[in-house]
Amino acid sequence: MTLIETLAAVKPGSALAEAMEKRAEILRLTEAAHDAVLLPRDPGGLSHGLRAALAARMARHNGNEVLAVHYDGLVERAEEIATASLAQPGTNVDEPRTAEIVHHADRLTVAPREATRGHIEALRGVGVTDADIVRLSELAAFVNYQVRVIAGLKLIGARQ
Repeated sequence: MTLIETLAAVKPGSALAEAMEKRAEILRLTEAAHDAVLLPRDPGGLSHGLRAALAARMARHNGNEVLAVHYDGLVERAEEIATASLAQPGTNVDEPRTAEIVHHADRLTVAPREATRGHIEALRGVGVTDADIVRLSELAAFVNYQVRVIAGLKLIGARQ
Protein backbone atom coordinates (compact mmCIF):
# COMPACT_ATOMS: atom_id res chain seq x y z
CA MET A 1 0.00 0.00 0.00
CA THR A 2 1.37 3.42 -0.94
CA LEU A 3 1.63 6.46 1.34
CA ILE A 4 -1.35 8.12 -0.38
CA GLU A 5 -3.52 5.01 0.02
CA THR A 6 -2.50 4.70 3.66
CA LEU A 7 -3.14 8.34 4.52
CA ALA A 8 -6.44 8.35 2.61
CA ALA A 9 -7.47 5.23 4.60
CA VAL A 10 -8.28 3.24 1.46
CA LYS A 11 -9.80 -0.01 2.71
CA PRO A 12 -8.34 -3.17 1.15
CA GLY A 13 -10.90 -4.93 -1.02
CA SER A 14 -13.09 -1.83 -1.35
CA ALA A 15 -14.25 -0.52 -4.70
CA LEU A 16 -11.85 2.40 -4.20
CA ALA A 17 -8.94 0.00 -3.60
CA GLU A 18 -9.83 -1.84 -6.80
CA ALA A 19 -9.94 1.44 -8.71
CA MET A 20 -6.58 2.41 -7.21
CA GLU A 21 -5.08 -0.87 -8.42
CA LYS A 22 -5.91 0.21 -11.96
CA ARG A 23 -3.93 3.38 -11.31
CA ALA A 24 -0.93 1.63 -9.79
CA GLU A 25 1.50 3.37 -12.14
CA ILE A 26 0.32 6.81 -11.00
CA LEU A 27 0.73 5.77 -7.38
CA ARG A 28 4.20 4.39 -8.09
CA LEU A 29 5.21 7.64 -9.77
CA THR A 30 3.80 9.62 -6.85
CA GLU A 31 5.94 7.58 -4.44
CA ALA A 32 9.00 8.21 -6.61
CA ALA A 33 8.21 11.93 -6.72
CA HIS A 34 7.94 11.96 -2.92
CA ASP A 35 11.44 10.55 -2.59
CA ALA A 36 12.87 12.81 -5.30
CA VAL A 37 11.43 15.96 -3.77
CA LEU A 38 11.93 15.14 -0.09
CA LEU A 39 15.00 12.93 -0.05
CA PRO A 40 17.10 13.72 -3.12
CA ARG A 41 20.70 12.50 -3.25
CA ASP A 42 21.79 16.10 -3.78
CA PRO A 43 19.50 18.40 -1.76
CA GLY A 44 21.27 21.54 -2.99
CA GLY A 45 20.66 24.44 -0.64
CA LEU A 46 17.48 22.94 0.82
CA SER A 47 18.47 20.31 3.37
CA HIS A 48 16.39 17.20 3.93
CA GLY A 49 15.31 18.54 7.32
CA LEU A 50 14.23 21.89 5.89
CA ARG A 51 12.31 20.19 3.10
CA ALA A 52 10.52 17.92 5.58
CA ALA A 53 9.70 20.79 7.94
CA LEU A 54 8.32 22.87 5.08
CA ALA A 55 6.29 19.89 3.85
CA ALA A 56 4.79 19.36 7.33
CA ARG A 57 4.03 23.08 7.53
CA MET A 58 2.34 23.03 4.10
CA ALA A 59 0.24 20.02 5.11
CA ARG A 60 -0.82 21.83 8.28
CA HIS A 61 -1.71 24.98 6.31
CA ASN A 62 -4.00 22.71 4.28
CA GLY A 63 -5.53 21.09 7.37
CA ASN A 64 -4.05 17.64 6.74
CA GLU A 65 -2.53 16.68 10.08
CA VAL A 66 -2.08 13.02 9.08
CA LEU A 67 0.20 14.05 6.20
CA ALA A 68 1.95 16.56 8.47
CA VAL A 69 2.71 13.79 10.97
CA HIS A 70 4.26 11.75 8.15
CA TYR A 71 6.56 14.66 7.39
CA ASP A 72 7.26 15.20 11.10
CA GLY A 73 8.79 11.73 11.01
CA LEU A 74 11.16 12.87 8.24
CA VAL A 75 11.98 15.99 10.27
CA GLU A 76 12.95 13.80 13.23
CA ARG A 77 14.98 11.48 11.01
CA ALA A 78 16.94 14.44 9.59
CA GLU A 79 17.99 15.52 13.12
CA GLU A 80 18.22 19.20 12.14
CA ILE A 81 17.28 21.03 15.31
CA ALA A 82 17.53 24.47 13.67
CA THR A 83 14.75 23.73 11.16
CA ALA A 84 12.47 21.39 13.13
CA SER A 85 10.31 24.18 14.59
CA LEU A 86 9.45 25.36 11.06
CA ALA A 87 7.03 22.43 10.74
CA GLN A 88 4.51 24.57 12.63
CA PRO A 89 2.79 27.42 10.78
CA GLY A 90 3.48 30.76 12.39
CA THR A 91 7.08 29.94 13.27
CA ASN A 92 10.17 31.26 11.56
CA VAL A 93 13.84 31.91 12.17
CA ASP A 94 15.94 35.07 12.32
CA GLU A 95 18.38 33.95 9.64
CA PRO A 96 17.31 35.93 6.52
CA ARG A 97 17.79 33.22 3.89
CA THR A 98 15.75 30.58 5.68
CA ALA A 99 13.14 33.15 6.75
CA GLU A 100 12.58 34.18 3.13
CA ILE A 101 12.34 30.53 2.04
CA VAL A 102 9.68 29.94 4.71
CA HIS A 103 7.72 33.04 3.67
CA HIS A 104 7.77 31.89 0.06
CA ALA A 105 6.74 28.34 0.95
CA ASP A 106 3.80 29.74 2.93
CA ARG A 107 2.85 32.00 0.03
CA LEU A 108 2.95 29.13 -2.47
CA THR A 109 0.69 27.12 -0.19
CA VAL A 110 -1.76 29.68 1.12
CA ALA A 111 -1.91 32.30 -1.65
CA PRO A 112 -0.04 31.05 -4.74
CA ARG A 113 -1.63 33.65 -7.01
CA GLU A 114 0.06 36.36 -4.99
CA ALA A 115 3.56 35.10 -5.82
CA THR A 116 5.37 37.58 -8.03
CA ARG A 117 8.70 38.09 -9.72
CA GLY A 118 9.50 40.41 -6.82
CA HIS A 119 9.26 37.47 -4.43
CA ILE A 120 11.70 35.50 -6.58
CA GLU A 121 14.05 38.49 -6.53
CA ALA A 122 13.72 38.61 -2.73
CA LEU A 123 14.81 34.96 -2.58
CA ARG A 124 17.77 35.69 -4.84
CA GLY A 125 18.60 38.71 -2.69
CA VAL A 126 19.20 36.51 0.36
CA GLY A 127 21.31 34.03 -1.59
CA VAL A 128 18.80 31.43 -2.73
CA THR A 129 19.98 30.06 -6.06
CA ASP A 130 17.71 29.61 -9.06
CA ALA A 131 18.06 25.84 -8.69
CA ASP A 132 16.87 26.06 -5.08
CA ILE A 133 13.95 28.29 -6.08
CA VAL A 134 12.90 25.55 -8.49
CA ARG A 135 13.39 22.91 -5.77
CA LEU A 136 11.20 24.93 -3.40
CA SER A 137 8.51 25.30 -6.06
CA GLU A 138 8.61 21.56 -6.75
CA LEU A 139 8.23 20.83 -3.05
CA ALA A 140 5.22 23.14 -2.72
CA ALA A 141 3.60 21.74 -5.84
CA PHE A 142 4.09 18.15 -4.71
CA VAL A 143 2.82 18.55 -1.16
CA ASN A 144 -0.20 20.51 -2.30
CA TYR A 145 -0.88 17.79 -4.90
CA GLN A 146 -0.70 15.14 -2.16
CA VAL A 147 -3.12 17.07 0.03
CA ARG A 148 -5.66 17.30 -2.77
CA VAL A 149 -5.36 13.66 -3.85
CA ILE A 150 -5.74 12.45 -0.26
CA ALA A 151 -8.77 14.70 0.29
CA GLY A 152 -10.38 13.46 -2.92
CA LEU A 153 -9.80 9.83 -2.08
CA LYS A 154 -11.22 10.29 1.42
CA LEU A 155 -14.36 11.81 -0.08
CA ILE A 156 -14.73 8.93 -2.52
CA GLY A 157 -14.03 6.39 0.21
CA ALA A 158 -16.64 7.96 2.48
CA ARG A 159 -19.32 7.40 -0.17
CA GLN A 160 -18.75 3.65 -0.27
